[in-house]
Formats: sequence, structure tokens, C-alpha cells
Amino acid sequence: MSPEALSELIFNIANTLVSEGKAGTLTADLIPPQAKFAVMRPKDRAHGDWASNAAMQLAKKAGMKPRDFAELFAAELTNADGIKSVEVAGPGFINITLDSASAAAVVDTVLEAGSDYGKNDHLSGKTLNLEFVSANPTGPIHIGGTRWAAVGDSMARVLEANGAKVVREYYFNDHGEQINRFAKSLVAAAHGEETPIDGYKGAYIDEIAKRVIDEANADGVDVLNLPRVDGGVDKDGEPLGEGDSEQREEFRKRAVPMMFDEIQKSMKNFRVNFDVWFHENSLYSDGEVDKAIADLRARGDIFEKDGATWFESTKHGDDKDRVIIKSDGNYAYFAADIAYYRNKRHRETNPADVAIYMLGADHHGYIGRMMAMCEAFGDKPGENMQILIGQLVNVMKDGKAVRMSKRAGNVVTIDDLTDAIGVDASRYSLARTDYNSPVDIDLNLLSSHSNENPVYYVQYAHARSCNVDRNAAAAGITYEGADVSLLDTTADGEVLAALAQWPALLREAGDLRAPHRVAHYLEDLAATYHKWYNVERVVPMELTDPEARGEQADAIRIAKAPEPARAAARLKLNDAVQTVIAEGLDLLGVTAPDKM
Repeated sequence: MSPEALSELIFNIANTLVSEGKAGTLTADLIPPQAKFAVMRPKDRAHGDWASNAAMQLAKKAGMKPRDFAELFAAELTNADGIKSVEVAGPGFINITLDSASAAAVVDTVLEAGSDYGKNDHLSGKTLNLEFVSANPTGPIHIGGTRWAAVGDSMARVLEANGAKVVREYYFNDHGEQINRFAKSLVAAAHGEETPIDGYKGAYIDEIAKRVIDEANADGVDVLNLPRVDGGVDKDGEPLGEGDSEQREEFRKRAVPMMFDEIQKSMKNFRVNFDVWFHENSLYSDGEVDKAIADLRARGDIFEKDGATWFESTKHGDDKDRVIIKSDGNYAYFAADIAYYRNKRHRETNPADVAIYMLGADHHGYIGRMMAMCEAFGDKPGENMQILIGQLVNVMKDGKAVRMSKRAGNVVTIDDLTDAIGVDASRYSLARTDYNSPVDIDLNLLSSHSNENPVYYVQYAHARSCNVDRNAAAAGITYEGADVSLLDTTADGEVLAALAQWPALLREAGDLRAPHRVAHYLEDLAATYHKWYNVERVVPMELTDPEARGEQADAIRIAKAPEPARAAARLKLNDAVQTVIAEGLDLLGVTAPDKM
């Protein structure tokens, strides 16, 4: 019997007590939904397999003492199928012990469902637009963006496992001053000049500049001899903006797609596949910015002041109003944010019911204005728009921090990380920590094959379970004759309980936007499995005493060999663990090797 089944049973008992007039002043409308009845694993296993505080939740509404009300629940639970015993403890906890067959039923449930075990549809009918990474195309993906790649893609997989339709989106910032500085940096590098004070430097700038020159030469364009003075026209014959030049425009139009291609390749190699690559420039070229401003103006949230156009965001909880068109006629950056959110919510294809933004720690100040904008469009902040703020990543090697700075050129990139420790360790280590907390990445630890390396520890549990399968096959052990009620040892019970908790954990990880909970669960399951493996046998152990002969050797083998029905049951338990670990690792974008 699973925790969910016990929650449902407790919910039904509460309603039965009401209908029979045994629940005091409690009425059916005061009973919370089934999911609100938490069924927990007691810290002290002597207290049973599962515990509930349902009586304590409802006692006040019933006008009864929690312990007295718990006794009523206990009397009903004792008569339920699959429950061995029930006791009331402390102020009113209900401790439940299952019979062995009921506890072990989860094994067949896992094996029948396979990789779908624990998945549900409670988020079905909703389209969640999940935007993550969205780094500027002025350089390779740095370690902060790499964290969002791991967390974001894992979150998308977890949300899909909960029935949601998820649109993975990358916002490509190809408009604005940072792109101008990128182009200036390339031009300077191409001429062997010092990097502009506000520019970017590093080996990748020299590489991209050379690629631009080679590509332009192949197209018959002598890019280095184009005018470098301000002004001129762009590739479409339109006047260039102040501070620009024909040469800079040529570098920009060729270099930005190059960086775009590099970013796409890095994401693909990191096992992250985006559904939408959205270009910021399109918001301007397609008139989306003007449409968004017109929409807010019609709603009464736009005003003019000091020659500029303002969004009256203080009406919606922001700390100050925001300029969206500056007095010189240029758009403020926030104008694109407004248009982008409106675009997500009103697309012809996959309009977002929920727009989830995954932003870096330096964007914390954006939350107020973003939520104000969401409300101004008639949506619900925190519901239609959700903003997740990630914290910093520290990369360590040999006990020292690896410094990073995109402009200084000593950036730690996504490719650097995967070259050092591989994609599996990179993704797992970045996704296993709550994005609200800073994380230290120890390159030495994560490249090691030791139990201190968390990804290795979990993957080894899967590989070990596969080895058990191979040994069982060699010994002729199959599922035939399996009796899961024989999974009655303490070690068996710990593994069974861990498996039973997976569905609730998966649902919680989706609702809380917390993929790191999957990693923590996997580590707990792996630890429980490793302990089980060390004390219980599926296949008889090999004779370890080379001096043992004849009857003595046979006695040792017999002592190590479980009876066939128990061996078959343990093989099923082994394979159930294997199934859940493989599923959990897949949700994190990590492989489940069968050998290590």
C-alpha cells in the first residue's frame, strides 16, 4: 500500500466518521482534500511503516482531543486490508504498520508501470513556457548559464512528468548596447588594437574576428577596409545609428550568427533541446513593442512626462514608474520585456498559461516591475508569471576557486566544464542543489570514481542492479515463483518504503519547481539500495574459503542462498530500484550506465 493509498483511506475514514455522527462538530465541507493528508515515514522504524497527523489536523474542527480522535481513526484503519497494526502515539500521531504483502505490492506496481511509475497528469491542460539560459550572444555560455541549462531542462522534464505541456525557450538578446560593444571588440581585435574600455576580450574574440574576416573574404568582401567612421548605411541601405560604422555593422551581422551557432551546439551537446529560439530583434521588427505599449495605453497604464513615455507600474505594486520610450525616442530595455511577455501569452502556437522566467541573481531587482507589468495586462502575478532567481556558481579545483569573467577572458564556460568532468557530472552537480542557494563545483571530486561523488554514487547503484540481473540470469533465477510477501526483512522494508515515496516526491518536485529534490531522492534510494545489496542476496555468493571442500562447501553455499521464491522476489525488488533510478536520472538528463 502506497502513501497515496493511505492518504485516500484516511480521507475516506474522515468522511465515514462524519456520516456516522462520530466526528463531533466536524462536517464534510471542513475536511481538506485527500492530498492534504500527509503520510510520512517515521524516523524511528519501531513506530511503524507510515505515520499520519490527520487526527491532529481535524481535532479542533471536530471539537475533540487529538488523541481521542486518533483512536477513532485507528479503529477503522485496523480493519482495512493490507494493514497489520495501528497505534496512537504522542499527542495524536497515527502509526501504521503494513503487512508484508501490502508493503511489497509497490514492486509489481513499479515493474508494471516501468518508466511511467510515479508520473501523473495533474498539470495536464496547462502550457508552461519555461525560459532559461538566455545569455547574450557576446560570448560562450558561462558557468551561471550552464547552471540554468541543467536546472531548466531538468525542471522541464519534471513538469512534463506531471502532465504539463512545456515549451522550452531561449531568449536571444540580439538587440541593444551589448551587441554594439561586442562588434566594437571584434573590430579592434581584427586590427590588432586594444580592446575598448567597455568591450569584451579573451581568446574567443580573436577567434570570432578571424572567422568573420575569412568568411567575408570568401564572399568577396574586404571587411577590414570598410569605413570605420561613424554613420554610413547597413546591409539593407538603412542609415546606421550614432556611434556605428559600416565595418562594425559587417562584423556584427556575421559574428552574431556565429555565436548563435556555437550556443546552439553547446546546448545540444549538454542534452538541452529548446523548442523556441526567440530573437529579441523580432519584437521591434514585427511591431510587437508598439502593440504592447498600445495595449497598456488602452488599459490606462501609460502616461507622458518630460518628453518620455512611461509605464505607470506603481499602480500595480512597483516601487517606481518605468520609462519605456526615452526622451530621445529610443526604447528603454523594459519595453522589450513588456512586449515579450505579451507575446508569450498571446501566440497563435502554444500560448503560455504560465510564463516561467529563470533569471540570474543580478536580476532580483526586476521582479517588482515584471510582476507589475503582468498585473497590468490583467494577469495574476505568481500564477501567470513566475520568476525564479538563481544564485552564483563557484568552480573549485585543488581547493582553490577558479576565477571567471567574460570580459577578462578567463571565463569558465559550459564546454570547459564538460571537458573537465563530462556532461553527466556537470548536469547532475548543477541540478542537485536548490537554485536559490550558491553552489560549489569541485572539479576534482566530480571527476573521481568514489562514493563521495554523488553522480557516481547514484549511477553505480544502477550499474550494480544491472550486474545483479546478469548474475541472476547466469544462475537461472527469474521472476517465476516470486512471492513478494517474502520481502520481509528490515533491509527489504527500507527499499520498499523508498520506492513507495517516489510518486509523491515527483509531484512535489513539479509543484515546487524543485528538480533538486529528484537528485536528493535518488541519493537516498541509492544509499538504501547499497545497504540492501550488502545484506540480502538474490544470487548465492561465491565460495570464498578456498580450503572448504565437500559437505562443508555445500553447507556454506546453502547458507548463502535464499529460497527460490524469495530470490525471485528480491530480483523483482532489484529491478524495481533499477527502474526508478533510471527514470530519475533521465529526468535530470543524466545517463544510467549498466556497467561502471
